[in-house]
Amino acid sequence: MKKVGLISLGCPKNQVDAEIMLGYLTKAGFNLTNNENEAEIAIVNTCGFINDAKEESVERIIEAGRLKEKGNCKFLIVAGCLSERYKEDLIKELPEVDAFIGISEIEKIADVCRKLIDKGEHIGSPLQVQEPVSRILINPQHYAYVKISDGCNNRCSYCTIPSIRGSYKSREIETIINEVEQLVSKGVKEINIVAQDTTDYGLDIYKKRRLAELLKGLVKIKSLFWIRLLYTYPEHFDDELINIIASEKKICNYIDIPIQHIDDEILKKMKRNSSEKQIRGLIERLRHRIPDIVLRTSLIAGFPGETEAQHKRLYDFVKEAGFHRLGVFAYSKEDGTAASRYKNQIAQKIKDRRKNEIMRLQSEISLNKNRELIGKTLKALINGLSSESELLIDGRYYGQAPEVDGVVYINDVGTDLCVCPPNTGEHIGSPLLKAGDFVNVEITEAHEYDLVGRVI
Repeated sequence: MKKVGLISLGCPKNQVDAEIMLGYLTKAGFNLTNNENEAEIAIVNTCGFINDAKEESVERIIEAGRLKEKGNCKFLIVAGCLSERYKEDLIKELPEVDAFIGISEIEKIADVCRKLIDKGEHIGSPLQVQEPVSRILINPQHYAYVKISDGCNNRCSYCTIPSIRGSYKSREIETIINEVEQLVSKGVKEINIVAQDTTDYGLDIYKKRRLAELLKGLVKIKSLFWIRLLYTYPEHFDDELINIIASEKKICNYIDIPIQHIDDEILKKMKRNSSEKQIRGLIERLRHRIPDIVLRTSLIAGFPGETEAQHKRLYDFVKEAGFHRLGVFAYSKEDGTAASRYKNQIAQKIKDRRKNEIMRLQSEISLNKNRELIGKTLKALINGLSSESELLIDGRYYGQAPEVDGVVYINDVGTDLCVCPPNTGEHIGSPLLKAGDFVNVEITEAHEYDLVGRVI
């Protein structure tokens, strides 16, 4: 059977889609390869959320297309959000692509590959929530993303997700628990719960939000050690959810809450359903109930009509709130969104300046937060040998989500410990320290995003 190589771009939700496709391909008998020069079929799973992501996707498609000219590649398939949103335009602009499949077709990926091999054609299918029973994990085997829903019922004025992925569609609690049990049986120690809005989970199929109930089921799974919540919305964060996070040791004291802005006028223009009072109140409740909570958020700088005073208001709030982790996006004007038609669009130079001002402030905040950890002992999940140096190991403590946050660099493992490269099982000496292990680490140094420590 032909070898297939897949490149996945974008967010963790997109990564889950890629892992589902790999599962279907493996089940159908295709061989997978990480070597692009070996791939006879190349798949680029694209992101189409903002302009930078679209540009990166097109660049990777063009790069993959060159493999057809000089490499072993016979067919090129483009999947994901960009294909879902711009299929007709892409067909005209990228003739080197043999098939375009949107998110509504990922369960047909093996059929698409077969038909390309046999006839050079493919068939679409209706949008539905995928049940990833045979995922092939792209990331290291000790952590995984679990998508509890697809689509979104929020209609933020800047966002294209509802037009790409449709309205909110929750998966049933039982199917999610079954998937996590399968992942844990394969060695996964940490799951990161993702959706467009995780806190809206269950409303469409159960007539009430049931994220807390889902968490109560997940914490019962043996050998699952960390559960992390990403993409929560402040307006849906109730006391029941706060209480279960506070009371269950398996749920990381880490919450990702993208607030986008703090000024009520801007929030209204964004068509967000939250307010400054609500956001401040939630942060206060979380920190009161969970004193060691680590909070991450995302912001948009330079939204249409944002004044210097409103930017300063956001800047001052960031300084006051003291988020441990924070990302800022310069507003991206997306076709078909309400915000793209707003007057008073802001020049890119100003958007970038506002973004950079907040990020410089956040660098100082992050460094100070990390310095508070020096001398403390934290439990860390080992990733394996560091990509920075073979003399270092890296891991993460509960306050560091995979890929988006920093790591804990370990420069002293003790005389009796050794390191096993990820997913190999090879080691010298005893006891073994390998990817997926938990160890206690004393923090000895702090940097803006990363920590340094030693095993104790």
